[in-house]
Amino acid sequence: MTEATTPGKKIAGRKRHILVDTMGLLLTAVVHAADVQDRDGARLVLKRAKAEFPSLQLIWADGGYAGALIDWVKATCGWVLQTVLRPVGVKGFIVLPRRWVVERTFAWLARYRRLSKDYEYLTTVSETMILVAMIHIMARRTLDA
Repeated sequence: MTEATTPGKKIAGRKRHILVDTMGLLLTAVVHAADVQDRDGARLVLKRAKAEFPSLQLIWADGGYAGALIDWVKATCGWVLQTVLRPVGVKGFIVLPRRWVVERTFAWLARYRRLSKDYEYLTTVSETMILVAMIHIMARRTLDA
């Protein structure tokens, strides 16, 4: 799954939640106001994903999405939500399996000017700009192959 861009985010007043596949390609995205809790934002993403991708079975997420959300995902969507936690006692930078995929996708999207700042008035337009940027990324990779 994903984490919102809260700690070092460049977008004031908005949070972005994305769901990506194992290669980091976008499945769905939701942009909402920053006053919405991350777990509630995750529910918005997962509700949308349930309609578009009913065959999903396992979702990896940041440790911030633990708790009641895991049970909600199982009951509502029928999926397993597994959190990727940092190993206890490890200091400094460490690459966490599966979690870096989402961070890499956020980095790809951050290269697009329209996504670097909050230019959009409506969150739906922000979501559309994320989709347009991902279409551009995927089309460019297809042409390079």
